Amino acid sequence: MKIWFDLTNSPHVHFFREMINELRAEGHELIITARDQANTIDLLNLYGIEYTIVGKSYGKKLIHKILGNICRVFLLVKLLNKQNVDVAISQSSFTSPIAGFFLKVPTIYTNDNEHALGNKVAFIFASKILVPEFIPLQKVEGPFVSRKKILQYPGVKEGIYLWRDHLYVRKSNLSHHKLKVYYRPEPYSAQYYNGRVNGFDELLVRLKESFNIVILPRDKFQIEHFSQSQFVGMEICRKPLAFDEIVSDCDLFIGAGGTMTREMAVCGIPTISVYQGELLDVDRFLIDNNLMLYNPNLTEGYVLDVMRQKKISSPNLILLEKGKKAYELIKSLLTK
Repeated sequence: MKIWFDLTNSPHVHFFREMINELRAEGHELIITARDQANTIDLLNLYGIEYTIVGKSYGKKLIHKILGNICRVFLLVKLLNKQNVDVAISQSSFTSPIAGFFLKVPTIYTNDNEHALGNKVAFIFASKILVPEFIPLQKVEGPFVSRKKILQYPGVKEGIYLWRDHLYVRKSNLSHHKLKVYYRPEPYSAQYYNGRVNGFDELLVRLKESFNIVILPRDKFQIEHFSQSQFVGMEICRKPLAFDEIVSDCDLFIGAGGTMTREMAVCGIPTISVYQGELLDVDRFLIDNNLMLYNPNLTEGYVLDVMRQKKISSPNLILLEKGKKAYELIKSLLTK
């Protein structure tokens, strides 16, 4: 079969990486398109995945996003018009289902962010919609979205790819004076994000006296911000790190965004979400099940308490087993 994957943000690379490799090894012909957004291209290069760039980041303003996505739909249709694609799949690519509609290609659309406005259009054009089991169907269905095309997959999105390689060798930080704290800044350009920007700078500066701080910027603008003199002494990652490199070396993860924060929580790393916007159902699920802490007004004292009390635990095997089942479900939809 000829399968088209559309990757429009950094988390989508991890989400589909092993599925892409497995399908290709089984003899399927794959087309990978990618939007030059956040760390997407760097991650594709890191993992050696061939791709074609279509589109870029369209900024924070809604009108720019709408016009940019309309333009991207036409670019995708032009690129794939004579490719004879059998089926398409994406995670939160608002343009893939629309382009698939014009190409007369069935599209599978997965999403776990019920606050993204782009879903309202993507849900209409998608052939099949997949959401986590704890997102109510009422949040997906609508006047032009039939419940018949909605499937709820078991577990959380992160389990769909973490189930395969979830055992990581921890590096010993006992010989170091300071433990390592990783920080992922907020998705400031996302349509759904309306929280503070750079709101934890002072906290990070204070924490560097007690811990080794590693910053995981999303783009060049955040790299420039954290290159200021006040952040001297912190490690600023100018290129994305491999996932296992972070997990194996992280004593505490503080996330102002979504996916990477949830990944660490599922893997058993002590994790604090400081997300400033309205929480997603998936985040509430992890918090309610004591897999992730939530403190949008994080203080140095709270971090010190967590580091004294919280220890690395094993990956959540229940979510990973559910993730394997969800992976098999998605793959069966692609190849049937």
